[in-house]
Amino acid sequence: MRREELARLIEHTNLRPDATEADIRRLAEEAKEYGFRAVVVNPSRIPLARDLVEGTGILVVTVIGFPLGATTTEAKVFEAENSIQLGADELDMVMNVGLFKDGREREFRMDISRVVSKASEYGVPVKVILETGLLTEEEIFRASRIAVEEGAAFVKTCTGFGPRGATVEDVRIMKRAVGDRAGIKAAGGIRDAKTAIAMIEAGATRIGASRSVRILETLE
Repeated sequence: MRREELARLIEHTNLRPDATEADIRRLAEEAKEYGFRAVVVNPSRIPLARDLVEGTGILVVTVIGFPLGATTTEAKVFEAENSIQLGADELDMVMNVGLFKDGREREFRMDISRVVSKASEYGVPVKVILETGLLTEEEIFRASRIAVEEGAAFVKTCTGFGPRGATVEDVRIMKRAVGDRAGIKAAGGIRDAKTAIAMIEAGATRIGASRSVRILETLE
């Protein structure tokens, strides 16, 4: 895989709570220099990121219900619309793991579908973050299926703040669950090109990473 091809699959990320304006400016400059697909920032940083990448074709992605997914559905819907109005091109929403594990499927589905429905009013795609480190293999499969059934454009492995990062096996399970009906974003602990390419070969169509520059530098 050529460096340019890999770069176009990477969403260059800084979701640190202590990220400064200078950090976000550096993120945007690196995205422009290396040709990354998107920058991923917390909602309060959307306007800055939007200004910094305006006219470049680089997407601005933000997170909803981050990092726990345990806020109310109403709060997620508000955050989704507010983020879109601030300039977000895509939303990465954390699923409600507790509802899912409780078996409260109707409420779990609604949590996803209402955010997807609101985002769809603006033509904005939603990725549902599963936090795979908290799930069994069967739960990863089932949650992936449900997310797509409720309209998610992508399923995503991890927040990067959970008990572990993404694994190749996580991605394989998600691919079996969604097939070609949705994209798969592998994120969490991806630090080199070998790992990123393994995720892509397993079925990932996007890579989320904070060490994106290092990933390209380690490409053989």
